[in-house]
Amino acid sequence: MDVLQQLLKTFFDWEAMGAVIPSMLTVGLPNTLILAVSSAILGCILGLVLAVMGISRNPIPRWIARIYTDIFRGLPAILTILLIGLGLGPVVRSLTGSTNPFPLGILALTLMAAAYIGEIFRSGIQSVDKGQLEASRALGFSYTSSMILVVIPQGIRRVLPALVNQLISLIKDSSLIYLLGLLASQREIFRIGNDAAANSGNLSPLVAAGVLYLILTIPLTHVVNLMDARMRSGKKEKIEPDEAAALVGKGA
Repeated sequence: MDVLQQLLKTFFDWEAMGAVIPSMLTVGLPNTLILAVSSAILGCILGLVLAVMGISRNPIPRWIARIYTDIFRGLPAILTILLIGLGLGPVVRSLTGSTNPFPLGILALTLMAAAYIGEIFRSGIQSVDKGQLEASRALGFSYTSSMILVVIPQGIRRVLPALVNQLISLIKDSSLIYLLGLLASQREIFRIGNDAAANSGNLSPLVAAGVLYLILTIPLTHVVNLMDARMRSGKKEKIEPDEAAALVGKGA
């Protein structure tokens, strides 16, 4: 019983959780969403460029995209963040005079996300039937116009569930940005919980942070499942009232 009480006191101290949750909601949650959403948007833009380079007929952009993807998918996330945040930090300070590490954190997350999103886009684009490209070319579209207006939109639609999965990963990876030494007003959920745990010697604030991450990611996981099921089964046909009444009459 002593061990159980110690466990509950260390990880499930409701007072310690209650003391840290307000700052997590008012400071940590907005910063976490800014990091994740900003890097997701920028990662999608850069990832689409990488995807187009990856399917280019020119071998030079193909190799550039391949090398970039291999590097940023192969490096551990924590190492990438440290290399970008601490490596480029002095350069940015000398050029701009700013000591704000927040943009560097977004840059590190963006570079990592783009490597994965680029492969997601590439697989989606290459999954589109070649007949779509041939049909658009037969209608008089150029190759570039056919890709932009016909092929790429279809490919992106097919990989929407995978893109939401990448957003979930970015929400979790944003917890590593604390390594760059964020200002008090820039702390994300994990950093607030970690600071509170270090000050109190109790790990309950970290458990509270974990619960908030679950609240953010679990609904997104179900959104992915719904999107995937919808895309697999196709859109259900809407039954008009008269048709529904006819079906009921047949059943009777």
